[in-house]
Amino acid sequence: MKDMSQLCLGILAHVDAGKTTLSEAMLYASGSIRKVGRVDHGDAHLDTYALERERGITIFSKQAVFTLGEVAVTLLDTPGHVDFSAEMERTLQVLDYGILLISGADGIQGHTKTLWRLLRRYEIPVILFINKMDQRGTDQERLMAEIKEGLSSNCVDASHRDERYWEEIAMCKEEILERYLDGILPSEEEVRDLVDEGYLYPCFFGSALKLEGVEELFLGIRDYVKVKNYPEEFGARVFKIGRDPQGNRLTYLKVTGGMLKVRMQLPGSKKEEKVNQIRVYSGEKYETREWIGAGAVCAVTGLTETYPGEGLGVEPAAELPILEPVLTYRMQLPPEVNPISILPKIRQLEEEEPQLSVVWVEAEQEIHVRLMGEVQIEVLQSLIKDRYDLSVSFGEGAIVYKETIRGCVEGVGHFEPLRHYAEVHLLLEAQERGSGLTVATDCSEDLLDRHWQRLILTHLGEQEHVGVLAGAPITDLKLTLKAGRAHKKHTEGGDFREATYRAVRQGLMEAESLLLEPMYEFRLEIPETAVGRAMTDIERMNGKICYEQDLVENGMRILTGKAPVACMQNYQKEVTAYTKGQGRISCTLCGYEECHNPKEVIADRGYDPERDRDHPTGSVFCAHGVGFVVAWDQVKSHMHLESCGTGEHQGELREDIIPKREKIDPEEIWIGTEEIDRILNQTYNANKRDKSIPKKYARKHQRFQGEQRVIKACSVAAKREEYLLVDGYNILFAWEELKELAAVNIDGARGRLLDILSNYQGIKGCTLIVVFDAYRVAGHQTELQRYHNIHVVYTKEAETADQYIEKFAHDHGKKYQVTVATSDGLEQIIIRGAGCLSMSARELWEDVKRSSLRLEEGYLSTGERQKTYLLDGVDEEILKKAGTEES
Repeated sequence: MKDMSQLCLGILAHVDAGKTTLSEAMLYASGSIRKVGRVDHGDAHLDTYALERERGITIFSKQAVFTLGEVAVTLLDTPGHVDFSAEMERTLQVLDYGILLISGADGIQGHTKTLWRLLRRYEIPVILFINKMDQRGTDQERLMAEIKEGLSSNCVDASHRDERYWEEIAMCKEEILERYLDGILPSEEEVRDLVDEGYLYPCFFGSALKLEGVEELFLGIRDYVKVKNYPEEFGARVFKIGRDPQGNRLTYLKVTGGMLKVRMQLPGSKKEEKVNQIRVYSGEKYETREWIGAGAVCAVTGLTETYPGEGLGVEPAAELPILEPVLTYRMQLPPEVNPISILPKIRQLEEEEPQLSVVWVEAEQEIHVRLMGEVQIEVLQSLIKDRYDLSVSFGEGAIVYKETIRGCVEGVGHFEPLRHYAEVHLLLEAQERGSGLTVATDCSEDLLDRHWQRLILTHLGEQEHVGVLAGAPITDLKLTLKAGRAHKKHTEGGDFREATYRAVRQGLMEAESLLLEPMYEFRLEIPETAVGRAMTDIERMNGKICYEQDLVENGMRILTGKAPVACMQNYQKEVTAYTKGQGRISCTLCGYEECHNPKEVIADRGYDPERDRDHPTGSVFCAHGVGFVVAWDQVKSHMHLESCGTGEHQGELREDIIPKREKIDPEEIWIGTEEIDRILNQTYNANKRDKSIPKKYARKHQRFQGEQRVIKACSVAAKREEYLLVDGYNILFAWEELKELAAVNIDGARGRLLDILSNYQGIKGCTLIVVFDAYRVAGHQTELQRYHNIHVVYTKEAETADQYIEKFAHDHGKKYQVTVATSDGLEQIIIRGAGCLSMSARELWEDVKRSSLRLEEGYLSTGERQKTYLLDGVDEEILKKAGTEES
């Protein structure tokens, strides 16, 4: 097989159309397997997962290999159930040709059309196989007419190559038709080109279960398929992440150029890791290879950070999948299981199924996942049970809404605390439904350097931005960078991140927002007598019926149309009840449309955009050396650049906000701590003289003192960055109040500690890291979280908080000013030996207390009183104890 050409075929179909059965038949006919397995017998060659054999459906895409003449064929069997559409769509990214399977008994169904649209979108040539033609009532002529009408008029019956066949082929392309009218038939190469370019779709009929039509399909693949030529330079496309029974991480990829070898360092990967092993799977068995050529599909070990859709080498990254989950579920864990400890394991499953979209809800300490439906829930429960021996359940599914806007609006974001600066102007424009989120730039490089523009575009795409109605993700928008400004000395990369996020939110607050909901395209088959009830139900569910597509078959009426997912979630049970088991409904997601009941949804969510700390709507400005927050509706009166809608003045500095005496150099309107010190000294000490110095030397001495103050100010500015590391559980059990709370609820005590330290950090201004032990959690990896303005670390398996802190102190003690808060005597000695400072639990408590009193005095002096977590509500007697217990 080393010198053979490579071909990658994928079988796609609606559930129960017979994909796995056709795969078995093709493998048997090619001689790859000796016995044809059956789905209903649970011995199919490609159904390797226990739940697949139990339910009789394909859940994960499978790979098999066989030879067809001089061509080595990789066959990918994809899931057909709607709940696993994302798995199927990822497989499309590596296919050379697709075999679209249609059940002759059922004809074209809703999901069949979805598959057809996806194949067209990914520009994959298609061959059709109409299966189950051995069943009663199937009619080849009627099915062919339905296919031409429902999919494409260029679908041609290839089972008989008669005059009608050549005529239909000629009508697929104008140039071929002109020669055909002159009596010239298209050549075999021209027919292959028609199929490869998407002008022609050959159709074959048969019964995979009885091996009828399979040989004709093989001949069709030989006659209609072109083997691709690949470039010499290495490239590969990742389409799936999995794990073998031993827990090894597998990266499934297709080589799209050059050659892949064992121990090869992959260009383009995040760490440029090396491949340890190359596996070519066929069912659950595999053989290892030393190298593999372009066009082949394989699984490799040794890569730890790859992801589906990633491009390696010269291969670009793939587009994001169109099909996505529309339901979100809360994962319910056993009472004895800590959600934080299980979260990293669920993240592993998210690697394999990115559409799970695992979300950690910090406030409720809950794990939420996005799923397509009940079947996927069952699969996820089974996977968690098999891998981690953990039984989980899920709450009732909630709809995943989205938001967009009407028209267009300018969004402004400004971030200017002391010694930081960035301003971003974005144009938010509504796009057509289903277009997703796109970003672009229309900003002059004379106004903002290219590297800053690229950084802003990166920030626009790196985060899921949420709307202001219900906190739902935004979609169908184009975000265009129109203007921006940086400072030569004070701008850092993180400044543009803050300004960009705030610009999006400020624009959304000004715009007319719309709430969108997912829609089902349904096909309802019911007895004639139940039509009235069905039409009433559909109207009640805010659905629409396409009357022109109504059909009558075997005494049954078929209704097709659209309806909101929220209204049709459990309608199958109702259909079964009022039709006494005769009716059935199939639903396929068909995108998002404007919500039918936005007021009820928004009220139920209770989302307040101005109280969302993770997605602020206002901007930060600076005056007299102090940063202050400006509400979203006042930002444009404070911004430094002209509005991006002012034509020739776009991006110019606004003269109305800059005092005339400062217009000489707009870059120098910032004031730092050195300047403040100088002004204060000049103001309060201008007329003072050291009487111990003679008058004739006084002026010279004052100049010398001024120089010394400048040197001192520069040394303060050059002071090393401060880090405070807190041994979480050590402090928690040393502070009396938290110790008492921990005896009742350890999670509550931990949250209380984090709230106190969050406010403490706001006063101290250092980088504060709280480290908690998680070394007893099997398989746990180091977990980093952001809690408001502080960092929280949960150590990995077999690593204590002391070990983590010691390593941090050793690595960074000389570069930064590191202080460690712990009452462990031995730990304090080690920390000091690394050149770091240490403080006990008592000292930390007293400093927190002092900071609290200063904060309260500040509020009293300004006549204001605001909420603070800093020792708020702690009894005075507890304060006096000041954490006397030492570990």
